[in-house]
Amino acid sequence: MSDPLVIAEHLRKVYRQGAREVVALRDVSFEAHPGELVAITGRSGSGKTTLLNQIGGLDRPDAGEVTVAGRRITGLPESELLHLRREVVGFVFQSFGLIPVLSAAENVGVPMRLTNTPSAERDKRVEELLTLVGLSAHANQRPYELSGGQRQRVAIARALANRPRLLIADEPTGQLDSQTGRQIMELIRTLVHTEGVTALVTTHDPALITLADRVLELHDGAFRTAQQIPAVQG
Repeated sequence: MSDPLVIAEHLRKVYRQGAREVVALRDVSFEAHPGELVAITGRSGSGKTTLLNQIGGLDRPDAGEVTVAGRRITGLPESELLHLRREVVGFVFQSFGLIPVLSAAENVGVPMRLTNTPSAERDKRVEELLTLVGLSAHANQRPYELSGGQRQRVAIARALANRPRLLIADEPTGQLDSQTGRQIMELIRTLVHTEGVTALVTTHDPALITLADRVLELHDGAFRTAQQIPAVQG
């Protein structure tokens, strides 16, 4: 097996609410490899989003280390974390996070504008990605003209714009019906296996969990189980 793309070592995160301490993560360790789709499950408040925020450089743990693509990111200055979030990690959120006044194509192109990608190269990549997620015919439509599933496909295409090595998706099917949610999860799985991307996906849905290569369950900020789940064919 190839070297892990993500290594989390003994992560701890505590939030303070007045005099009260809430332990969001307690001694969490795991690895994820290239071309692997890892589902992270657990009830609301179990620490799933907190964990993803540490891995993606959106927040810092109180203790422990995170390594992404061979580099320890814990303690990096914000300027270097910004580079990580723009060029190494792609994010997909439950709320889609699309810019309402921009078309689907323009939304997908935003990350490449931020990295000053030449316009011809950017346009080619946008067309390639919209085709990849099955939305080439909707390139000029704005988010309000698209269904929820289509908007999430645009969000996934945008997350892949700068060819990230790690895809982080926090409840990407939370606002979708079960059938559309499964289609989105299947799309993520296909992209992981064809593009060699590592994906960390949080979900509550047992039907979607079966699509993952591996499942990690969080309970009160710690992993309760870790089990191999065979990928579903088709």
